Amino acid sequence: MRKTWDKKTKIVATIGPGSMKLETMRKMYAAGMDAVRINTAHGDFDQYDHIIGMTRAIGDIPIIMDIKGPSVRVRSRSPRQVKAGDLVVAGFGDEELSFSYDFYDEVRVGDRIAIDDGTINTKVDGKHDGMLTLRVVDGGVIQTNKGVNIPGKRLKILRLSPKDLKAIEYSKEKQVEFLALSFTRDADDVANLRKRMGPTKQAIIAKIESEAGVLHVAEILEQADALMVARGDLGVEIEYHRVPLIQKDLIRRCNHRGKVVITATQMLETMVDKPNPSRAETSDVANAILDGSDAVMLSAETSIGKYPVKSVEMMSKIAVEAERVLTGQIPANGFQNISETVSRSIEMIARSMPLDKIVTLTRSGYTARMIARFRPQQPIIAIASDGMVTRQLELVFGVTPVYARYHEADDIILNACEILVGKRLLERDDYVLFTAGVRTETPHESNLIEIHKVADLLKVVNKQ
Repeated sequence: MRKTWDKKTKIVATIGPGSMKLETMRKMYAAGMDAVRINTAHGDFDQYDHIIGMTRAIGDIPIIMDIKGPSVRVRSRSPRQVKAGDLVVAGFGDEELSFSYDFYDEVRVGDRIAIDDGTINTKVDGKHDGMLTLRVVDGGVIQTNKGVNIPGKRLKILRLSPKDLKAIEYSKEKQVEFLALSFTRDADDVANLRKRMGPTKQAIIAKIESEAGVLHVAEILEQADALMVARGDLGVEIEYHRVPLIQKDLIRRCNHRGKVVITATQMLETMVDKPNPSRAETSDVANAILDGSDAVMLSAETSIGKYPVKSVEMMSKIAVEAERVLTGQIPANGFQNISETVSRSIEMIARSMPLDKIVTLTRSGYTARMIARFRPQQPIIAIASDGMVTRQLELVFGVTPVYARYHEADDIILNACEILVGKRLLERDDYVLFTAGVRTETPHESNLIEIHKVADLLKVVNKQ
């Protein structure tokens, strides 16, 4: 069981050709990787089988399966160099250059079409017989399967593609903990995915990467379990200079509600090819943590980069440094439920007395998330009796989840203490705050707080 109290921020690593070896993944885990991401825009199900098998062999690591949702990709038979001023012809079938979705009737001459997170920009110069003539504004190398954005357009594309539907069923079979929905535009997108998933404890991460997603974020948060600030496409759909404040707002909204939030895209982009990041990138990661991110994500850095292990190591170092000055920023906003009120009380206690650890016994993980949003200095240990809930809690800032069957009775705190001492997560001299829901089956009703020295509890256990 790999547990240290040094790093509280969680690190998500995308697995691809650059990291798809068991030994590499083991090293990434040892360096601080907390969750694995599979991007189904690339690869096939045999590859996903391999990644999931390695992940499960290493430990209780949650898996995020990223489904592409209503997204468009470019298809190119071979990498194609284009420069500003070039005219290129693209279709929607098996042409040399084509798009995965036919939007011919939905664009007009003059519309902007961006490729690969806006690295390459084009404008529609002409339309003829189902083909588009594009004038290159910003050149580069067009590579197949890169994302395509048409800012300002809400395309009539299906919410979920046939491959998405297959991935959903596959994820249930493999008990994948999270499904991340790309290009989430509104609450209906999330509700549609939830309906397709059926009865399951899997959680939905809504990826916010369009103007529509930003505009409807309040209603999206009602439906989704977590949010990802996917800044690559977001910076194409929305002007670059607006992204930093949008990022802060999305993180703040998630913190207030106790919902997990992941900041993603180009965080250590330089490390795709070089062994060290830029100074700006280290500041970017630190600021995302100071803003309140539960997790920060590596994409190309670990999926196709030359230094996947070093990238995780660097992100871990930045996180530990940023956490030295991190404080919670949750204002009082009235009564929501019992667990929310209890979590506020715990935050006050944690600031006012020398506690060593906070322990919560949780059914759904809700109370652990509500405590974590205050960013206490003490480690939070969450005991859950459901394996999927336990793994999902690996994404929550500062939380060490523990899977254990515990007795929901009057001796619940003694039982929790025994479990954690046995796992060497509590020491005899520790002062620990315990919280749990006692004599209640109502969701979000952690209604008990007890503070004990572990040695005193062990004396009671020994007398029984």
